[in-house]
Amino acid sequence: MPSLPLATAVSQAPAAAVAVRRLAPVADGLSTAQRRGVIGAIAVAHVGAIWAVLQVPAVREAVMEAAPMFVELLAPPAPPVPPPPVLPAIKAPPPVVIAAPAAAPAPAAFEVAPAPEGPVPPAPPVPVQQVEAPPAPPAPPKMIPASALQYLEAAPPEYPRVSRRLNEAGTVMLRLYIDERGLPATVQVNRSSGSSRLDEAALAAVKKWRFKPYAENGQPMAGWAVIPVIFELEK
Repeated sequence: MPSLPLATAVSQAPAAAVAVRRLAPVADGLSTAQRRGVIGAIAVAHVGAIWAVLQVPAVREAVMEAAPMFVELLAPPAPPVPPPPVLPAIKAPPPVVIAAPAAAPAPAAFEVAPAPEGPVPPAPPVPVQQVEAPPAPPAPPKMIPASALQYLEAAPPEYPRVSRRLNEAGTVMLRLYIDERGLPATVQVNRSSGSSRLDEAALAAVKKWRFKPYAENGQPMAGWAVIPVIFELEK
């Protein structure tokens, strides 16, 4: 059977139906049962015609493309629930038994010796240890006033040549420690003159000086003294 176009097959089917509708109302003198049989035959013919049309591949494909598609969205399956972890059984610790301490042995009985008869000899005397007092700290060095100093040998210091050429002058205050013999054991610069050359010249000269020993109540004493050494240029 040759395949018919889709438009031709569809247009022929309604034409047959219209012809049936036009013939139905015609009074043909048929009984009710006969009319029902005719209508059933017409319906069967329609079904057969539609089935025949659907047998055409082009018509079947067109109907399948035009048929609505129903898509049902299904929820994804729930992930499997892991079984609860099995905890190991914890064994109860064995009971600790604390033994009661053993009773301390009773102290041994002792007897008190009777006191000896007769007079008790006296106890020997305890020697008294004498504690020596610590020595007294030495007295601080005596400060000898400059007016109490007596010079035995006091050569003047040598004026440095460079200081003369540069017109350097000034007074050096020296602090010296004079021992019991009147010798300057320590000589220090107490206040500078402003020139290191003048200070060195004063120190070198005073270290060679000799003093009369300072005495109090006829006893020679050592002490500190401060003396000036003056450097002046000749006019």
